[in-house]
Amino acid sequence: MKFLDLAKVYIRSGSGGGGSISFRREKYIERGGPDGGDGGRGGDVIAEVVEGLNTLIDFRYQQHFFAKNGQPGMGKQRTGKDGDDIILRVPQGTEILDEDEETVIADLTEVGDRFVLAAGGNGGFGNLHFKTATNQAPRRSNPGIEGVERTLWLRLKLIADAGLLGLPNAGKSTFLAASSNARPKIADYPFTTLHPNLGVVGVDNAEFVMADIPGLIEGASEGRGLGDLFLGHVERCEVLLHLIDGTSQTIAEDYQTIITELEAYSPELAAKPRVTALNKIDALDDEERAEARAELEKASGGPVMEMSGVSREGLTEVLRAVRAQVTKARKPKEKVEEWRP
Repeated sequence: MKFLDLAKVYIRSGSGGGGSISFRREKYIERGGPDGGDGGRGGDVIAEVVEGLNTLIDFRYQQHFFAKNGQPGMGKQRTGKDGDDIILRVPQGTEILDEDEETVIADLTEVGDRFVLAAGGNGGFGNLHFKTATNQAPRRSNPGIEGVERTLWLRLKLIADAGLLGLPNAGKSTFLAASSNARPKIADYPFTTLHPNLGVVGVDNAEFVMADIPGLIEGASEGRGLGDLFLGHVERCEVLLHLIDGTSQTIAEDYQTIITELEAYSPELAAKPRVTALNKIDALDDEERAEARAELEKASGGPVMEMSGVSREGLTEVLRAVRAQVTKARKPKEKVEEWRP
């Protein structure tokens, strides 16, 4: 299945049916009076979160969603049938954006969440509705209210507890494959990962979901490489795991490149808790490890862990550190009661 995390859709709710102008005409019944029914209501356009979806690929093949119109009212006080709703089935973590692609209309994060994107128009009143003591035979009715037509964007942000960050070929996919049930593509060239991957990670009888996104390069916020479009998939994460290639000759610069791109994309994302790990230590001797770790600690200004996704050395310790941050974030914040005299 191909991955798609942004889709444009055109929607239109149903128009309400017009009211009926009708009079009761039966043999032996004099002055039967008005009996025109109301029009039916137009159908709504609804977005609903369902299980089993992790991409918006379905919306590449169908972009237009039009709900049914309500039927007109009829004689004998018959109300027109309501128009059928149309439902857009979306995965968890889908944001509904206005046409400007910036204004967030709804954020659907739980299975079963529903949001009315466009409400159907009400049906018009039939002439029976306008009958009064002074107007026994009204010859007027209302037309139905027209439906709403909109252009919207659907943007998917995967829901994960932890997110992987790093330059291309930092070993993120290898780490995810070694620590979870995910099987991302792994190769010895940059930009092997072209779309986000999710994996369920288990450590010490606890599980959490980790997301791997395509690597960032300097200038990603300006569109270089694959850009920073995929950073949206780690916005919901509680903690970020920043992997640095220990075999690189520019460890400090590699670290700062990612931090700079994070800050350019979103200060809130850059402020999330981070675990920094020096990867690929299986390719370094003891002296090279010490030098690389010291350089990275100086650049990051904090503790640095060592690991290897290939040999699995230090892997469990890194997972425990990430899990600790996830557990801390999951704890409900204590309520502080305000004292009032």
